[in-house]
Amino acid sequence: MQDGGSADVITIDPVHRLLTEVERDEWGRVSASVYETARLVALAPALPGHRARVDYLLRTQARDGSWGAPDGYALVPTLSATAALLGYPPRGLPDGTPLVAAAQAGLSALRRLLPADGSASPPDTIAVEMIVPALVGDINDRLRDLPARAAAPLRPPEGMEGRPLERLRAAVAAGRPVPGTAAASLEVLGPAGARAGFAVPVGGVVGCSAAATAAWLGRDWDSREPAGHFLHRLQEAGGGPVPGVTPITYFEPAWVLNSLAAAGLPYPTPDALLDRLAAGLTGSGAPAAPGLPPDADDTAGVLCALMRHGRQADPDPLLAFQADGHFVCFPAERTPSTSANAHVLEALAGHVRRYPGRAGRYARQIAMVTGWLVGRQDDDGRWTDKWHASPYYATVRAVAALRAAGGAHADAAVAAAVRWVRETQRADGSWGRFTGSIEETAYALHVLMHGGAPVTGAVSRGAVFLATRDDPDRYPALWHAKDLYAPVRVVQAARLAALHLAGPHLVPAQRSGSSTISTGPRGRSAAEGPGRIG
Repeated sequence: MQDGGSADVITIDPVHRLLTEVERDEWGRVSASVYETARLVALAPALPGHRARVDYLLRTQARDGSWGAPDGYALVPTLSATAALLGYPPRGLPDGTPLVAAAQAGLSALRRLLPADGSASPPDTIAVEMIVPALVGDINDRLRDLPARAAAPLRPPEGMEGRPLERLRAAVAAGRPVPGTAAASLEVLGPAGARAGFAVPVGGVVGCSAAATAAWLGRDWDSREPAGHFLHRLQEAGGGPVPGVTPITYFEPAWVLNSLAAAGLPYPTPDALLDRLAAGLTGSGAPAAPGLPPDADDTAGVLCALMRHGRQADPDPLLAFQADGHFVCFPAERTPSTSANAHVLEALAGHVRRYPGRAGRYARQIAMVTGWLVGRQDDDGRWTDKWHASPYYATVRAVAALRAAGGAHADAAVAAAVRWVRETQRADGSWGRFTGSIEETAYALHVLMHGGAPVTGAVSRGAVFLATRDDPDRYPALWHAKDLYAPVRVVQAARLAALHLAGPHLVPAQRSGSSTISTGPRGRSAAEGPGRIG
């Protein structure tokens, strides 16, 4: 405080603050998950924060008895929460108590979500083909133990009767090899998951999942062993509830840096983050975090982030993920990913742009993925994806990749995407699948700003929505894990990048004086030379 009572006001640029948080956070910031939190209620009742997790389930239940988002996304979290609450109340609790009422409401919701004819068609979230039959079986077992509340057993959707789950359980029981991705959903194995040899904790975490870690620990553990210590710290950080996927060691900084750099935002070179990404990239690729197998999506994201910041990055590890006409995220993938192929295309096109002499090495793959993406576009101009609930995410990723690759077919596809985005803007200036959101509005603005069409009015309205509404604690969960989650800092970076691009379309009063709007730090940009964040 200076003499005379005036205060020195120190403002921290939001980009600098965001990058500092990413660098200092060992796990990444992810929204709480009903699925994972409910699995801890069932699997680790002795873990501190148990009652807070139960309260979280009661607090987040919808009026119709379900948990989660519309369009089928409620099934997995409602199964998980209902199974947990059915196993929680001591015997003899009267029906009027909140716990029993919530469990009964969850069962009623499940009977609507799982019609007796098996016609339910849940979205393609992680391990859904194993999680659904595992939880349906668990709930049906509990119904048989509770004759006073017994009713017809739940029926899983057609095609999800449990054959993949049975094969996995049989392979584990026989000691046969299982896919590397199986560790992330270890909880579907039941008691056989405890201390399973194929699921090795890394930093105390199994498969970047609280539920899988709790399943690996089994009932006999304490907080002094690494996995128990991880769960203790994780629930403590969230006040009981836990995130959908943790950590996201490489995924978070790669996606944040790509958003900021692609928009041309200036910031000092984030050497510590780039070193982290370089350390995660091996000859086999990069995972989302240590303890997960490498995948094409994170490999491409890490490569793009390194290249955009002047680091050498050989894209050859991507070639191992090449399949028939496209790239897979990982071996034995059930369904291909639009966004992963878009990221692969962006990485290959970016490398060729930087090293024209290597164009011949990747020309076939660039043409292949370009054609695959164009062929996957819906008739109305959008794309959809297995890793995200919103078509705006898949569309912005495809548009960015096709703009990088170029060509007449790519240009026509981008123009169709721009038309779709313009036609789907909401009255308040936002965009969104379920409701207008910061994240989806940012993606829509990226499409419009890079589409090459005159879209001034739409951009201005969208930019005002971004500039005047922001609450990271309330970002809707739209990303696919076992249920939906929000990678908060990834969304913040997309918003800052969109505001930077759309800045000229905001009136001066909206641009001036607010840290919400100010996106450009003082000093050199990442492309201008070395520096350090934090």
